[in-house]
Amino acid sequence: MKRLIIFLLAVCMTAACSEAQPHLQQIQDRGELRVLSRYSLTSYYVKGDTLAGFEYELAQRFAERLGVDLKVIVPDNLGNVLSLIEQGKADIAAAGLTVTEQRKNRIRFGPVYHEVTQQLVYKHGTGKPKDITDITDGQLEVVAKSSHVEQLASLQEEIPELDWRENEELDNSGLLELVQLELIDYTVVDSNEMSANQGLLPELRVAFDISEPQPLGWAMPLSDDDSLYLEVLAFFHDMEASGELDKLIEKYYGHIRRFDYVDTRAVHRRIQTHLPRYKDMFQQAGEQFGFDWHLLAAMSYQESHWNPEAVSSTGVKGLMMLTRATAKEMDVTDREDPEQSIFAGAGYLASIYERLPDGIQPADRIWFALAAYNIGMGHLEDARVLTEIQGKDPNLWTDVREHLPLLSKQKWFSQTRYGYARGSEPVRYVQNIRRYLDILLHHDDAAVPVIEAPPVEEPLPAAL
Repeated sequence: MKRLIIFLLAVCMTAACSEAQPHLQQIQDRGELRVLSRYSLTSYYVKGDTLAGFEYELAQRFAERLGVDLKVIVPDNLGNVLSLIEQGKADIAAAGLTVTEQRKNRIRFGPVYHEVTQQLVYKHGTGKPKDITDITDGQLEVVAKSSHVEQLASLQEEIPELDWRENEELDNSGLLELVQLELIDYTVVDSNEMSANQGLLPELRVAFDISEPQPLGWAMPLSDDDSLYLEVLAFFHDMEASGELDKLIEKYYGHIRRFDYVDTRAVHRRIQTHLPRYKDMFQQAGEQFGFDWHLLAAMSYQESHWNPEAVSSTGVKGLMMLTRATAKEMDVTDREDPEQSIFAGAGYLASIYERLPDGIQPADRIWFALAAYNIGMGHLEDARVLTEIQGKDPNLWTDVREHLPLLSKQKWFSQTRYGYARGSEPVRYVQNIRRYLDILLHHDDAAVPVIEAPPVEEPLPAAL
């Protein structure tokens, strides 16, 4: 009996010690930091074999500080991010969360590391609203359970006729695309999200701010245990003191290169000022790999605006925006060298072109190759599978481009081999290249293109 009592006491003491174990120690013992985030250009995204995003890089550095692995978890929607962190199902939510009084009643925020402003967005050409009262007759949708809902509710106290719909399926990027497609009239996004998406959705405009600058912070479960919270405080203090936080903010928010896809005057101007330096290289690469040089030039303009020193936040560089992996595969020693970049880009495009399924005919084959150059062969194949599941032709570009945007929806990408992708991006990528190709051919009346280009496509379909 005495031994049994001692055993039970030992079990109770062990359980008590386990329950009292500091949160930070639990993370280090398991060897894994569990971080909730969301797919967006400002938080966390996947492009080919590269992981990127402001929040992702911050979280990765914090995990390295703790000496543990990083596990990123992306719930179905923003509401689940808040609920899961509130329930203690993850260690941190690093998702560009606005610090609000309502949220502070549910979760604990770390130090402020950035500020954003909520902005009302509309499509250029549909009429710019002057103030919030101008939108009461339009359709406004915002992300469900977001800080935008809180702000609109506050504004509604003064403007009772203000109305909106909470969308529980789409994130900010998805709602911006709906505005671009004129499926809704307005949405509200944070200024950093708008900045990151502006180049991808060039017809969208900011009407006005609907809030004062608001702070962003990491979220943690409410608890009397300060161990993780204090470590987060120390992390951000060190990041700020070293200047690394400013560098990261600059990388993603400061001077992001954005191309104006609708300003054809800029294309015409660069045809005169930039293209002559590289025209011979495009022609030689076209002859070597069997492409019309105008196509390669249009592709390069889409990638870099013919700037050999162009570099993206994910590290792709040069006239053809080569990744490190592609450069290595194509034996490129300097990605910023124009000749190496053009020939490697053309060669890589040719290898993709040859690897595509035989059932894809020449008239469509080049558009599939360009899409794969942008998003990767794996994601393109996933889209072809989804196209076939929906009863459409996986060998027709017009059918596949309707289903590529599904790769950004949980319902669909969860069924695929390669998972989430920004499927709308390669659709716009191909459309833009076709537009630039038309402009280049217009400047060279004697040119006879090798690739027969179908008519310019309509805007993105309603598959979103």
